[in-house]
Amino acid sequence: MLSLNDLKMHFKSRHHIVKAVDGVSFDIAEGETLGLVGESGCGKSTLGRCILRLYEPTAGKIEFEGRDITHLKSRQLNPIRRRMQIIFQDPYASLNPRMSIDNIIKEALQIHGLFPNKKEREERVAELISLVGLRPEVLSRYPHEFSGGQRQRIGIARVLAIEPRFIVCDEPVSALDVSIQAQIVNLLQDLQEKLKLTYLFIAHDLMIVKHISTRIAVMYLGNLAEIGPSNQIYEDPKHPYTQALLSAVPVPDPGAKKQRIKLTGELPSPLNPPAGCKFHTRCPYVMPHCKTIVPPLIQLGKDRKVACHLYP
Repeated sequence: MLSLNDLKMHFKSRHHIVKAVDGVSFDIAEGETLGLVGESGCGKSTLGRCILRLYEPTAGKIEFEGRDITHLKSRQLNPIRRRMQIIFQDPYASLNPRMSIDNIIKEALQIHGLFPNKKEREERVAELISLVGLRPEVLSRYPHEFSGGQRQRIGIARVLAIEPRFIVCDEPVSALDVSIQAQIVNLLQDLQEKLKLTYLFIAHDLMIVKHISTRIAVMYLGNLAEIGPSNQIYEDPKHPYTQALLSAVPVPDPGAKKQRIKLTGELPSPLNPPAGCKFHTRCPYVMPHCKTIVPPLIQLGKDRKVACHLYP
């Protein structure tokens, strides 16, 4: 469904160039969920917005459903935008506080010219709000009257209104209480099965990503460190950065012993990233050539890739 080839997104400031996304390539198959993980500031959300062409990529190629959309103009993109949407991180900021829930969802239908008949439009809105687990009575109310979890459900209903096939979920539960996060993730899984959706699920919480993802891609300072099937990444992480991330995930059994890999130093600034492997300043296995040579993303087995000099 989606294919990225050496995608780059560089932001120019007065004195610097920030390489937020610096040559990322991967495919997403129809019906799967690719989990995209990494620390804050590594370029996850920027990558998601590039895919949807909310940002104009600096270089590289984006193919969606077999069509190159990298340089399409706004008018050419409009019909494609129906098929690719985004669920935003903050349900408090992504809904217009001056609009009722009914009008928030109807707006998407009106922009794309769907359900022009008033009765059909109202039936569609009631169907959508029920689909995300809310009652039709909420449609006359306003965003400030709802909790964070309810607002995110409303945001999901708005996204589903135009029947997309691919959705970028940009940390959709990180602003919610822990008790509500699992409900929203379960809702997304149910909707995926029911509506045959494909997700790019962006998060920094590895347990949530494990719960929903078919495959996982790990990002570090604008590059992919590792990508592979979810179970393989969790059971046998190859990249030292992935190993460190997983070692920090708490285990349910308080008596279980787990070796924590502590990374030394801070995350380098994207304004001045290290030469060679960008992770070498924090890596416990750093070798001399790591400091000068950028490791390519190499194939390890059928569905596994890793960018590390530890592997030939």
